[in-house]
Amino acid sequence: MYGGDEVSAIVIDVGSYSCKAGYAGDDTPKAVFPSVVGSIEQTGDTDDSKPEKEGDSASDSKSGAKPMDVDKAKTKRKLYVGQELEFRRDHMDVISPMKDGTVTDWDIVDNIWNHAFRRLLINPEEHPMLIAEPSTNTAQQREKAAELMFENYKVPALFLAKNAVLTSFASGRATSLVVDSGGGSTVVSAVHDGFVLQKSVATSPVGGEFLTDCMMKSLESKGVVIRPRYSFKKKEISPGEYKIVDLDLPNTTESYRLYCMRAIASDIKESVCRVPDTAFDEVAYANVPTTSYELPDGQTIEVGADRFKIPDILFNPSLSQTIPGVDGFADSNAVRGLPRMVIDSVNRCDVDIRKELFSNILLSGGSSSILQLKERLEKEVLEESPQAARVKVMASGNSVERRFSVWIGGSILASLGSFQQMWFSKAEYEEHGVSYIQRKCP
Repeated sequence: MYGGDEVSAIVIDVGSYSCKAGYAGDDTPKAVFPSVVGSIEQTGDTDDSKPEKEGDSASDSKSGAKPMDVDKAKTKRKLYVGQELEFRRDHMDVISPMKDGTVTDWDIVDNIWNHAFRRLLINPEEHPMLIAEPSTNTAQQREKAAELMFENYKVPALFLAKNAVLTSFASGRATSLVVDSGGGSTVVSAVHDGFVLQKSVATSPVGGEFLTDCMMKSLESKGVVIRPRYSFKKKEISPGEYKIVDLDLPNTTESYRLYCMRAIASDIKESVCRVPDTAFDEVAYANVPTTSYELPDGQTIEVGADRFKIPDILFNPSLSQTIPGVDGFADSNAVRGLPRMVIDSVNRCDVDIRKELFSNILLSGGSSSILQLKERLEKEVLEESPQAARVKVMASGNSVERRFSVWIGGSILASLGSFQQMWFSKAEYEEHGVSYIQRKCP
């Protein structure tokens, strides 16, 4: 119905860290930008003399204050999405629409979708939409997404697909155990014959952003000062020699300062970290060789044991409690490491498919690109699994494919000829109502 050459489906994956959007059938998404936004509260009439840019404002025709935002009518938010977030503005807060992988602010998600459509230069009324959703999504969340798409964007058809199922499709498997370690959380889900087994889903608040925070706090405790890029400029004092001049910007919000510092700490983490071969031990790693990293302001730091300690938090979350300044979990005993989550998830499934799940463990998400993660996970799961189990952990050798695995699976699925009858059409929405999405997208 929609699979012809004239109209391509659009695949959108709004994750905790970034939004990925593009055409079904493509290898990679055309638009990738942060899923956090800049927000400036404006009371009454706007006093901003600059004309608003398309796609970055909460007052845009498609993404402005909706009936659901009655409480925001008095205090209006101006939102800056995508590249607009990179420019520092006075009193601009950085806020995320997600918490623990679940949407908490649909107004922001609406703006993110709108920005994605503008980046792709498309009219959403002409394209069916495949939206990736977390395995833990509630019925209310799914209905809200469908309602926004049909009412605000007048899309001709819609399909909601679970992240784990799309990752499984991206690797060419109908049955697998998907370990998705993203920005905001880590989720382990069993997929059998193309469906997520809900009883198997295990979640942990330890994701890439938590590891970044741990890295930042650990460096600060050692006296390292991370200067955000906006807070200084380099001044030439002689040919080839520069000095750093701090800029006085008193109206910068704490959330924007932290956002910029996290971006640097995240790059440090991605550049120098690797998972240790065995459980991290302070004494054993005390004299490990250090790795140099140059900060944006020119100072060079040496990262030693933290290179191994930070990634090991994925396996032993209680390690984070040894880092000064890191907020503890509400119930630290309930937060499990990756191997335990994998074993628990498999044990919740029927005995008949456990063997197949153990031999088809798929790693995905941005945090899965840390060096040695695959080998360490396979080793520890093998030690804890039943003797008859053949444990095999698989991950694409390409870090881009791991990061975009959900989107790539959606691109494959939405371009299949056999899938075209699965769409939840606008006619069905108008006839049966929004709750019909539960039957069309199980």
